[in-house]
Amino acid sequence: MRAGRVAFVVVGIWLAAMAVAVRSWAQEEPKGEGLSEVLTDMLRGAEDATNPAVEGLEKRVPFGREDMQLSFAPLVKNTAPAVVNVYASSKVQARSPFEGDPFFERFFGGQMPPRVQSSLGSGVLVDPSGIVVTNFHVIRDADEVKVATSDGREFASKVLLKDEQLDLAVLKIEAKDPFPVVPFGDSDALEVGDLVLAIGNPFGVGQTTTSGIVSALARTHVGVSDFGFFIQTDAAINPGNSGGALINMGGQMIGINTAIYSRSGGSIGIGFAIPSNMVRAVVESAKNGSDFFERPFIGAAFEEVDAQIAESLGMERPSGALVGSVTSNGPAARAGLKPGDVVLSFNGAAIEHVDALGYRLATQAIGNVVNLEILSQGDRKTVEVALERAPEGAITTEFTIEGRNPFAGARVAALSPRLAQRLGMATDTTGVVIIDIARNSPAAGFGFMPRDIVREINGETIDTADKLRQVAGVNTRWWRFTIERKGQILRQMLRY
Repeated sequence: MRAGRVAFVVVGIWLAAMAVAVRSWAQEEPKGEGLSEVLTDMLRGAEDATNPAVEGLEKRVPFGREDMQLSFAPLVKNTAPAVVNVYASSKVQARSPFEGDPFFERFFGGQMPPRVQSSLGSGVLVDPSGIVVTNFHVIRDADEVKVATSDGREFASKVLLKDEQLDLAVLKIEAKDPFPVVPFGDSDALEVGDLVLAIGNPFGVGQTTTSGIVSALARTHVGVSDFGFFIQTDAAINPGNSGGALINMGGQMIGINTAIYSRSGGSIGIGFAIPSNMVRAVVESAKNGSDFFERPFIGAAFEEVDAQIAESLGMERPSGALVGSVTSNGPAARAGLKPGDVVLSFNGAAIEHVDALGYRLATQAIGNVVNLEILSQGDRKTVEVALERAPEGAITTEFTIEGRNPFAGARVAALSPRLAQRLGMATDTTGVVIIDIARNSPAAGFGFMPRDIVREINGETIDTADKLRQVAGVNTRWWRFTIERKGQILRQMLRY
């Protein structure tokens, strides 16, 4: 029976080919169908019984000359004008080789003129008023940021918001007429294998478009930022593409190109982009007037579920996010979450690892109520958690340390849950933290970094910002201090 069906199909194909050939010999133009279309229709009809059509957009292998002549050009024409070049420059004080030598300083001076460092990247216009999104590392420490559009115009820009943990920044440029934009797409709708375009300015050669597919989703441990939910693509991304757009076949931006994996500095087909749903949340925060991205507060800290933990909890495989600690009277505590519970899904979306939960939370608006499926003491249940604004705690006073001491130039404050969240730290962290450090200051020279927590100076416990300022004002040349950096305790003694 099967052999007879195959024979019928072969005979049908031969007859169709002969019919087209006869029409060609008679110099008659085929009306609407050529050989490729006839063959395609017959083959598709023969396969219908075993391969039913997929609902929605039909996906198939290109078949025939017409399919092979398809082009991305219309898509590029609609989206490329909204991709811009971003130029950032900063002045760096050069150190004189004669600094500290009284004889040579007398003749050559102790200061050298500052030199200008510049960086080049890409950006995407996402609002007709002139809102541009790019990567944080493109404008890091910049004194001046300029944006050049594809039509040759150049604009000075204002930084509205920047977030180092997400590696995103939002800029604003001004003009009389509205700017072209790329609309946001839904990055959660992406599937591995979907076609994408990457548009940017690699190596400063000019705007360039490359094509590829989505190679993987929800990539973690990439190592380029604290964010852990990247889109991976094989579309060529090179230095200078950072901040450019990853475009789907609907002409929507579904990611901001951020980094590549490379041993040579060029593309080897492993690039990473921040999903558009995350970018959209950051842009909305900037539009609302915030100078930092405020994440919803859930009142719990989460950890990775490894194979050993999964086995102890009776799970088939490691997945989800383990509740490590719960803030008393916080949203998670009121919802009934306890240490040892495992979050398995978030509003119906599976949570494969702890970074996925962080991404889902960050893309939600403050005030939303979300459904978490959890595993608690062997039982699965669903709880509702209201997402709130992180509490401010006591009134936080920020000030910059001055005087002759190793901490001069450091801006410090006592940690609150809201400040900890702003700095990308666990919201239950306490102590006096360094928020920022002035460039070329003593604090920068001694290697202090933002998010360092000062625990002790010269035997004095530092529990308030005022205490730090008081101890730093003591007249001494020997300094002994203890700081906490990313969970590690560092002790040092120096003479200044």
